[in-house]
Amino acid sequence: MDGRTPRGMKTQDRPLDEDDLAMADLAEITDWTRIAGPDDDAAGPEVVRALVYRVMNATDWKPWPLEPGEVIDEAMASWGFTTRRGITMIVFAGLTFSDCPDSGWSAYDIGPDDIAAAEKGLDAAWPDHLALARKHWGEPDYLGDDSAPMFADEWEPGAGSGRRHLAVWLRTGAQYHLYSNKPTRQPLSTAVGVNYSVYID
Repeated sequence: MDGRTPRGMKTQDRPLDEDDLAMADLAEITDWTRIAGPDDDAAGPEVVRALVYRVMNATDWKPWPLEPGEVIDEAMASWGFTTRRGITMIVFAGLTFSDCPDSGWSAYDIGPDDIAAAEKGLDAAWPDHLALARKHWGEPDYLGDDSAPMFADEWEPGAGSGRRHLAVWLRTGAQYHLYSNKPTRQPLSTAVGVNYSVYID
């Protein structure tokens, strides 16, 4: 359902069904070294094709097909895939994330006076997201939030920067990060939510 607080901040609060499927897809990958690519800023058709081959060799995900006449742009460094559960995954050489816009809690159109409401919403939504991640990925190797004085660098330098909550799971060749965005007035956070990404080593 969607809602609006008295201050005007808009919220979206939807079931975690898509995230449940996406986390299950990610849980099936035990070795991300097969997907990892060169740690550089390279882009273009050759980079994308190499990425697609690596993902296809390591998973059963299906790459998005090129439309007739479509070409891979020289600036492209990622590609989309569809899992057998019907989830869209966006993959870069060093990063993977699911595209599940209709899953979970988020707030948007946040104004300067809405920061406390956004924080309250994140704190309320976080436990369900964390429980779902634990269901698929087990106990996290790190769990923290911005109430800790050294939170920004507690896991590793900068890992908690811009986060309100953070949980990390270690996998071969990657780290799974579940996190919420930290609402701020300066600069103003216009949208926040709970998200997760795979950082590929």
